[in-house]
Amino acid sequence: MGTKSSSINLLKKRGSGAVDKFIDWALSIGRYVVIITEAIALTAFLYRFSLDRQLIDLHDKISIREELLKTQKNNEARFRNLQKRLAFAKELGATGNDTTQLFTDLYNLAPTDVLFNKMTLSQKDLTIEADTPSVTSLAEFIARIREHEDIESVSIDKIENKTSSAIITVGISAILKKHAAQN
Repeated sequence: MGTKSSSINLLKKRGSGAVDKFIDWALSIGRYVVIITEAIALTAFLYRFSLDRQLIDLHDKISIREELLKTQKNNEARFRNLQKRLAFAKELGATGNDTTQLFTDLYNLAPTDVLFNKMTLSQKDLTIEADTPSVTSLAEFIARIREHEDIESVSIDKIENKTSSAIITVGISAILKKHAAQN
């Protein structure tokens, strides 16, 4: 006995209607469009996870480097302070010998009865306060200062005669020559 299989078709006969064409398209090509769209969405979703991971890693690296910079900040400040102090010491070392030599010269130029109270040296000028018992010693000292090679001009700022103690107190200002002020 040969049996024939029978088929049941629940769809209407295929016609040329717009609804039939749409259903035919939706069942064949439409499913490929949906699959491709879902694949794109899934790929974007997974790519987003990788971007988030990279972002977290970058934030971690930045945090580590910030901490490293914070720990090095104090060392950097100490290093710069040391550099400034060394530069200042070098500058003082270069001018210190000239300053010492100028003070020694002025001390040697003074007569024995001239007593220094105060000597102040800046880059451009020199101020001296001294006591002497005689006018001749004062005049001799001022003449010697004017002849010194590093002194450009000399002026007497004050003269005070203390008759009770027989001492003349004098304030002398001297302008240094440019090469002496730069050394």
